[in-house]
Amino acid sequence: MNDHSSLSAGLVQLCVSDDPAANLSVTQGFIAEAAGAGAGFVLTPEATNILSPDRAWKDRVLTREAEDATLAALRTQAADLGIWLLIGSLSLKSGDAQDDRFVNRSFLIAPDGAIAARYDKLHMFDVTISDSESYRESAGFRPGTQAVVADGPLPIGMSVCYDLRFAYLYRALAQSGARILTVPAAFNDTTGAAHWEVLLRARAIETGCFVLAPAQTGLHPTPHTPDARPRRTWGHSLAVAPWGEIITDGGAEPGVTIASLDLQAIDKARSRVPSLTHDRAFDGP
Repeated sequence: MNDHSSLSAGLVQLCVSDDPAANLSVTQGFIAEAAGAGAGFVLTPEATNILSPDRAWKDRVLTREAEDATLAALRTQAADLGIWLLIGSLSLKSGDAQDDRFVNRSFLIAPDGAIAARYDKLHMFDVTISDSESYRESAGFRPGTQAVVADGPLPIGMSVCYDLRFAYLYRALAQSGARILTVPAAFNDTTGAAHWEVLLRARAIETGCFVLAPAQTGLHPTPHTPDARPRRTWGHSLAVAPWGEIITDGGAEPGVTIASLDLQAIDKARSRVPSLTHDRAFDGP
């Protein structure tokens, strides 16, 4: 728990399918395991409720925030356990008659079960990895417009997955008071192998923040749409210290890793290299 000098964080690593109810049961088990191991702050990955490439299937099973069974159940569980809970993100219907795309929304849940903050993923994963692998997240999801620093166990700068590649977001979060940066993800296994660790360490070093990055892992089953090509994600949920050291690595299997955060390390790192205060205006390019 947080005694003002330390915080125990539990990173939940999942391999979700296209079945939200089945995913919820697994997620609840891991959250309980993390809390039982002493974590006062538990974090789940992006797409906690579903990973599916099938838009029609998601349209059938997804709901708006107010009706979402995963959100309701995890809010109740957080209150029962008395923990802070970051639901890395949920895929939800927006309820917007002008834009019927889904939203990819992260939630910070307080120990009483209240929603302390919401954040809609800003940057959409529209990439072509190879001739056989491409993604266009913006076709199905509406990007957010608002950066968020939330009042949690410490001030938390919220982000999701592909946001990780946009360093200016994290600098803005840190300069607005964030001391922990959350990066829940379903990182592609190809780009994950090449870039995941180095980007997370860079964001920690640049900001003097702890970076907590719970991840999806493995080959994601699609039992309800068996003809759909399943996704594969990288895993390796990481907790990174403000000086850039890796505290824990969740490996490639679903489960829980516990990271003990020495909160004094934030001010120590920032005093050694106070780059957050050294911005200079410049002309060009």
